[in-house]
Amino acid sequence: MKMRCLIIDDEPLAHEVIRAYAEDVPFLEICGQCYRATEALDFLSWHPIDLIFLDIRMPRLTGLDLLKTLTRKPLVIITSAYEEYALESFDLDVSDYLLKPFRFDRFLKAVNRALVDFSRREPVPIPPALVSPAPEQIYIKSDKKQVLVNLDEIYYLESLGNYVKVWRETGFLLTPRTLSSFESQLPADAFIRIHKSYLLNKPYVQFIEGNTIVLRNGKRLPVGKSYRQVVQDLIAPG
Repeated sequence: MKMRCLIIDDEPLAHEVIRAYAEDVPFLEICGQCYRATEALDFLSWHPIDLIFLDIRMPRLTGLDLLKTLTRKPLVIITSAYEEYALESFDLDVSDYLLKPFRFDRFLKAVNRALVDFSRREPVPIPPALVSPAPEQIYIKSDKKQVLVNLDEIYYLESLGNYVKVWRETGFLLTPRTLSSFESQLPADAFIRIHKSYLLNKPYVQFIEGNTIVLRNGKRLPVGKSYRQVVQDLIAPG
């Protein structure tokens, strides 16, 4: 059984490192990525998580303050560039404390320790909120501001390396996140991945022409070779 993992860190590079390391550990599954502790509060109410990779210094709410608010804590591995929080962290029963930058061998030691703790725990129950309607709005960090965006305003999202353009009728918001982190957060019944660089909102599809999807605003998006079956399922009857 895999450990369902959540990354909480305001630095996109930290997400990349942890995701890359986790891909080489068979018992880890990255189920979500949050860039603020306040964002993680909402995510944890909707998703069962076994292990959190948690940064400490983040805007508005620190990682340690987040831990203090949780009534049922998943296992936690702290990933911080500051060693002065180690004692307080272990007082909160974290599994390990990784000091950035850390190598793969140290990461592996930490997750193996968490695996031992995980094997002794009862399974994490699926939160009751999972049967509730999906959130209709999200906060998106852009130009040092947190912008509240209605999901039904989003036409599509475009990946630009460690940044994403969130396209709306009025233009786009540029945010320091990965497309995969949005894919794990946005409702799957509305948002689908059609290309390694594009995630679109299905209601805005006007028509499909070969390997191109044309949106209601006239924008043409390519369909990646590995995502063609997803598009076929989109247009399949029933």
